[in-house]
Amino acid sequence: MSTTDTSLKTTVGSLSLNNPFLLASGPPTASGIQIRHAFRLGWAGAVTKTIVPDTLEIEDVSPRFAAWKGQDAGLLGFENIELLSKRNLSYWTGEIAAMKKEYPDRVLIASIMASPDPAEWQDLAGTVQDAGADAIELNVSCPHGMPEQGVGAAIGQHASLVRELTHAVRGVVRIPLIVKLTPNVTDIVPVALAAVEAGADILTAINTVQCLMGVDLDTLEPLPSVAGCSTYGGYSGPAVKPIGLRVISQIARELPVPLMGIGGISRWQDAAEYIAVGASAVQVCTAVMWNGAGIIREMTRGLSGYLAEKHLPDPGALRCRALPRIASHASLSRDTAHCACAEFPDRCTSCGRCVIACRDGGYHAISLTDRHVAIDKGRCDGCGLCSFVCPEGVIVMQPRTQMTGR
Repeated sequence: MSTTDTSLKTTVGSLSLNNPFLLASGPPTASGIQIRHAFRLGWAGAVTKTIVPDTLEIEDVSPRFAAWKGQDAGLLGFENIELLSKRNLSYWTGEIAAMKKEYPDRVLIASIMASPDPAEWQDLAGTVQDAGADAIELNVSCPHGMPEQGVGAAIGQHASLVRELTHAVRGVVRIPLIVKLTPNVTDIVPVALAAVEAGADILTAINTVQCLMGVDLDTLEPLPSVAGCSTYGGYSGPAVKPIGLRVISQIARELPVPLMGIGGISRWQDAAEYIAVGASAVQVCTAVMWNGAGIIREMTRGLSGYLAEKHLPDPGALRCRALPRIASHASLSRDTAHCACAEFPDRCTSCGRCVIACRDGGYHAISLTDRHVAIDKGRCDGCGLCSFVCPEGVIVMQPRTQMTGR
């Protein structure tokens, strides 16, 4: 199958998308200008920065971002303490109507939040629906700032509150209703179930993970420092992808509800993983902030090539393919065993990292002999630690039966 035989078109509930990629609610969707720019580049949809009633005052602090970067300045994790949209409701209703007229084939989702009073959510939902939004996403998951006012994750952490609010909004809107879930709970399934039982058509997961990025050891100020102080913020970026994958897969295994995955998606491979564990589409935010909305080109090209390579006609054929392989720990096979093997000895630089790791965190199975790695297969327990710490890819884990047959 060639890339010309594959299609990136997909559906999420009753929503039809040209491809599985949407901009998530956040700084990249803070204005109609930014959303239009993304649509021109090829994004299939966008979720507006969370719209609030004009009576809810939004005032951001500065600075409000912090980043954890690798040695090459690549992003590992990102924290924000930014609040919701500062643009008024009139701005958003006008922009929603205009963007839908200009881009009728793109999905435009209105993210909303109001006070703890469900009636305010109902009024706001009705307003954005009348403006022409294709769907509404309830932000009951923001982990910073808004919980202090009784909303955001203060709602999303309680199944009963999620049920009550979802039911209230469901009663006044006709368009698809999406609930965006927080990962800051012990068990995601009861909250997801409450949303679905109350009328949610689609679930989005995850919002950011509550965090404290770090402390400046010169000043002892927590980061990001706002006049010397800080607060707990929302963690995103590549480091949270494993959490997002866990949450999406847990919901997909328990509930027959369409899902949109978020969290750490910066490459097409990340999106493919989310789809393989149950998502029908993905939303991206931090990667766009870091690298620009133009990343959509490589994302669509890469995913299309992957589907062709796997002889899959569209993203729907990939969805949930990995889900049956997620099992309980007790059910995992004890009949197979692996062993470390110095597969590429010519690459070895005698750095000794594998020796130290195996000595202090493993089974004393590795040594350096004549400046080359030597592995005692009798001692090796197959944990795999050495293969990860080796910077040159010298060590590969192989099945013991395969090694014996050499």
